[in-house]
Amino acid sequence: MKLTKKIMTLAAIAVLAVGTALIAGCGSSSSSNDKVLRVGMECAYAPFNWAQTDNSKGAIKIADSDQYAMGYDILMAKKIAAGMGYKLEIHKMEWDGLIPSVNTGKIDAVIAGMSITNKRKETVDFSEPYYNASIVALVKKDGKYANAKSVADLKGAVATSQLNTVWYDIAKQIPAVDRQPAIDNVPGMVVALTSGKVDVLVLDKPTAMAAAFANPDLKMLDFTGDGAFKASKEDVQMGIAVKKGNTELLNKINEQLKKITEEDRAKMMEEAIKDQPLSK
Repeated sequence: MKLTKKIMTLAAIAVLAVGTALIAGCGSSSSSNDKVLRVGMECAYAPFNWAQTDNSKGAIKIADSDQYAMGYDILMAKKIAAGMGYKLEIHKMEWDGLIPSVNTGKIDAVIAGMSITNKRKETVDFSEPYYNASIVALVKKDGKYANAKSVADLKGAVATSQLNTVWYDIAKQIPAVDRQPAIDNVPGMVVALTSGKVDVLVLDKPTAMAAAFANPDLKMLDFTGDGAFKASKEDVQMGIAVKKGNTELLNKINEQLKKITEEDRAKMMEEAIKDQPLSK
């Protein structure tokens, strides 16, 4: 009798345990099956990406932080993740840590205004370009070069750009340029221009657009054709980086990029520039 009761008791416990496990399994499966696209960026490179204190304008919460991320890269990441049916998760990290993080699996992709260079292609795979950041000139609206139609028209200008950028090298394309020492950051460059220390800044289009938006006395000169600054694809094309060999994710990202028109991309950049911190 005692043995029979013991067997019955053990059987009841076993049934209860199986039921509990099934219930627990049902509860975790929905969360574990949620597809998440973990994207890394600096959150410090407006208008491509920046950090802010609230979720205004559709900003996304930064993982393990009380801050939110916004910018062109966020707008792009939201479109890609939504098209893939994934939840978007943003990770803020230092620039030098982005590629190592995608290669170790800490994040799935880097969307951070990263140029597609041959050197980087040795360690990561890139999507099709998601932005082409052409090289432009920034001048004062009332300055002597305000009506320039080509790089040749900037002849003899006192010019500069940012330290350790291709922009500074490209400034040498201005005929008879008086190239001043490079400046550490964009705000410093703008001060040099507005104060009259230089006539021309050479930089990429999004940075110039953002500076001109924040400083109405400045004018962006976007030369075209033979009159434009000469730059390689590596200088201007930005792509989304994934772990080398992750063809499945790369194909999904490229599939979504094909759906985003150039007009859509221009509108997204205009929105980012309007909302970026420098414009406040």
